[in-house]
This record gives sequence, C-alpha cells and structure tokens, in this order.
Amino acid sequence: MSQPERRLVAWFLYVAMLALSIGATLGPFQALEHAGINLYPYLAPFIRSYYQGLSIHGVFNVLVWTTFFISGFLTFATMSGLKHPLYSLKLGWITFWIMIAGIGLTGWALFSDNATVMFTSYPPLKAHPAYYLGLTLVVVGTWLVSANIFLTYRAWRRDHPTERTPLATFGALATFVMWDIASLGIAAEFLTLLIPASFGITQGTDPLLARAFFWFTGHPIVYFWLLPAYVSWYAMVPKQAGGKLFSDPLARLALVLFIPFSIPVGLHHQFTDPGISEAWKMVHAALTFVVFFPSALTAFTLLASLENAGRARGGRGWFGWFFKLRWDDPAVAAQVLAMLLFAAGGVSGIINASYDLNLMVHNTAWVPGHFHLTVGSGVTLTFMGISYWLIPYLTGRKLWSRRVALWQAWTWFAGMLLLGRGLHWLGLLGAPRRTMLGAAAYRALNPEWGLPSLLVGVGGGILAVSLYLYLVEMAATIWFSREPADIEVPEAEAVSGPEHAPFLLERWRVWIGAAVVLTAIGYVPTVVQLLAHFNPVASLRVW
Repeated sequence: MSQPERRLVAWFLYVAMLALSIGATLGPFQALEHAGINLYPYLAPFIRSYYQGLSIHGVFNVLVWTTFFISGFLTFATMSGLKHPLYSLKLGWITFWIMIAGIGLTGWALFSDNATVMFTSYPPLKAHPAYYLGLTLVVVGTWLVSANIFLTYRAWRRDHPTERTPLATFGALATFVMWDIASLGIAAEFLTLLIPASFGITQGTDPLLARAFFWFTGHPIVYFWLLPAYVSWYAMVPKQAGGKLFSDPLARLALVLFIPFSIPVGLHHQFTDPGISEAWKMVHAALTFVVFFPSALTAFTLLASLENAGRARGGRGWFGWFFKLRWDDPAVAAQVLAMLLFAAGGVSGIINASYDLNLMVHNTAWVPGHFHLTVGSGVTLTFMGISYWLIPYLTGRKLWSRRVALWQAWTWFAGMLLLGRGLHWLGLLGAPRRTMLGAAAYRALNPEWGLPSLLVGVGGGILAVSLYLYLVEMAATIWFSREPADIEVPEAEAVSGPEHAPFLLERWRVWIGAAVVLTAIGYVPTVVQLLAHFNPVASLRVW
C-alpha cells in the first residue's frame, strides 16, 4: 500500500476520532443527569439544553464516528486483502472532502441549536436545511467510497477471474452492497420530505411515511456499523489471538446473508404506529428473527476460532482456553470484550423484535440500553481495538502505551456493563427514553428508579475516563511516539479455507436480487398504502 493511500485512510480515521471526542464527551453529561446531577448549565453557551446535547451525542457518535471509521477501515481492508492499489486516489480525496463539507454543515446546525431533533430527525420537528443537506452529503460520500471499492475489486477480478476474494475484502463488499440498498430509504426521506419542508417548499410532512422511510435505513444501518467489526473478528482477530479462523465458508455465508435479510426488518421499530397493517408488522417481525441466523453463525464461528487460539496457547478444559487468549494485547482484549458486550446487547435485541415483549419496553430506557451494548460497545470498542494496531501501521509509529490501551479497554467494558444494566433496568421500570429523567416532575413518584439511575451515572463517569484514555493514547501515538512500529497486517488462516466455499457466495447478483425481492415484499405494500393516505402535518420549526 502506497504512502498516499495510507494517508487517505489515516485521515478518515482521524476525523472519526475527532467526531467521537465530541459526541462521546456529552454522553456522561446525560448519564449523570439521569443520576440527578445536571451539569448542562456549566456547558452554556456552547450547549443550551439537554436535548441539544443529546442530538449532538447521537449524530456525532452513531453517524459521523462510525461512518468515517468504516470508510477508512474498509478501504484499507479492500486494498490490503486484494494487494491491489485503490482504483482512484483522487476520487478517495474528493469523497473525503465532500463528507467533511457534510459534517461541517450538520455540525454548524447542531451547535448553533438549529437542529435539536435528535439523530432520528423525526418530523414534524423541523431542523435548519443545513442539517439535512450536511447529512445528505455524508450519505453521498458513502456511495462514493463504495464505488471506489467496487471499482478496485473489478480491476482485481479481471486479473484473478477464478480466485476466491480474500475474506476481508469480501466483508467490505458485502457491507457496501447492503448499505447502498439500505440507504435508499433515508435518501427518499430527506430528498422528498425533510429537505423540501425545511426550505418551506412544502407546508408539511407526513410523519408516518417519514418514519417508514427512516426505518427502511434505520435498522439496516446497524449492520453497516456491525459488519466492519465482523470483518476484523473473522479475518484478523484469530491471527492476532494466536490461532486460526474456524471456517472461512461459514464466515462468508454469515456476511452475505446480511444482504437480503437485514433490510426488510424496519417495521419492527413501528409496532406501536397506527396506519401500518398488523400483517406487515408480523412479516417484519418474522424477518427480524431470521436475521438472527447469520448472527448465530457468527457466534459459533468466533467462539470456535477463539477456542482454537486459546488451546494453541496451552489452554485446557472447558474454559481454560479463554484465559489463555492474548489478554496482554490491547487490540485483542478490546475486541474480545466487545464481543462479550455485543452478545449481551443481542439478547436484549430479541426482546425488541418480539411484538408482545416490545410493547413493554417500546420508547423506554431499555432501547438506549440495547444500542449502547451493540453500537456503543460491540462496534465502538472493536473500532478502538482495530485502531490499536492500524494507527501504528499507517503512521509507522509504535503504540504509545500498551498499558494505557489495556486500561482503556477494560474501563470501557466496566462502564458499559454498568450503564447498560442501569438503562435496561430503568426500561423495565417504565422510565422513558429521550427524557431528562433527573429533572422529570414524576421522578419523585418513582423512587425505584434511584438505584438503576445511579448505575447509569457511575457507568457514564467510568466511560468518560475510558474515552479520554483512548484519545490520549491515539494522540500520543500519532504525535509523540518515536519508536518505529513493526506491524504486519493480520491475515487469519482458516482451518476450513476459502477453497471449501461454494462460488455461489461470490455471485453478487444472486444476493442483490434476493435483497430486492425481499425488500419489495416487505415494503412496497406498506409504502403504497401510506402514499395513498398521505397526510401532511405542519412542521414544528426548532430554530
């Protein structure tokens, strides 16, 4: 990989870390507020309200941090896996600056308090046009990243017509194939509903149609965040842990199944919405449970791979292998801990997918408890673990302090355990989400919220410490580390290799066709019905 290509990847990661430093800094303020300690007055005039802070926290963490890291990491995984230069370095930099312009517009709207609509952007709340235009540019940027990756793959495939695609690159392709389809929902919502309303071109927006478009993308985006973590877990962690991937074909099957199964599931977020038939809610509930199948394949394959590594290092007995993993390597420790937290979040996700159980926790603190263990842990802690070897590889500078990195991984794990437990507990007690619980007038009527709120506050405080350990580690590695890094890109060998995988898994047209068919079945009747009963509501301007 050339030095200019490394520089492009590195700058995507740098911007991702900057976004995390902004968004995650506000997280502990929300956690402490739940525990009855409101520090938001001390943030004035930069942050004027809890809800402005919550909007910034959501957008910069789950949209900007993840998208920039994924764009850089999967571009790297493609080039590294194929041993082939990027199709167009110029296109890569054009894409980067388009996305920078996008977060500039969105960031201005958020920090000027012109877009306090939270990251779901639900109408009839109406943000400044700059907010929607900025996020649109970020989405367009992801399409350009995917185009560069696809063109790089096509150039490689011309020279290697019969070879199996390297696993890391295969995962990158599967991620962007799925995302390019899934992102059409948010594009439709922004271009046809939210942007025209924000400019005053239309007098109102149909909230139900907007929510349907949003969740067309809003649930699959979870897999846009998650599949890059799977790329690392499958293609790199077994090597780093000292063993082999259990099955390359199982890994490919799990990755490719997310293309058709992860998109037509969004209506399970709308179980309580009127105007959507119960039959289609049931269809989406069933498909949501189907998407657990590739997740189950992943759990089996990863456990077998980690056991292989632990036993190769002398582990004995049923669980002795677990303690023989390379816990002294922060890249391994962070990602294995991320897997454990993600497993806990996946269990709570089954509750969300079940119609009857969902009605008990819908719009409660249970929901942020779930996604803090998934995107906030399974994804974010994995990305942190990846950066502990990738940043030294890109910069040529050795990681500044392995001890600090290890402390960071374990404190994130501990903080998320407490925060996630507290939020789930609050949800079961009926505490609403998106709410200043500490200042709520009905707080005194619910004394049982006290202990779980304390867990949320303590967990948030520990996460604040962990965040700054991570940022200090990265900054010191980039700017102050002087010892050269001696790092190779980890490429896991497999017990059952790619030669055992049927070539059908690389017939992308088959999987794209299956995704189109399932998506049409899951969404076309609902969208047609909503368009037939289009009911615009006057927008509520927030600036």
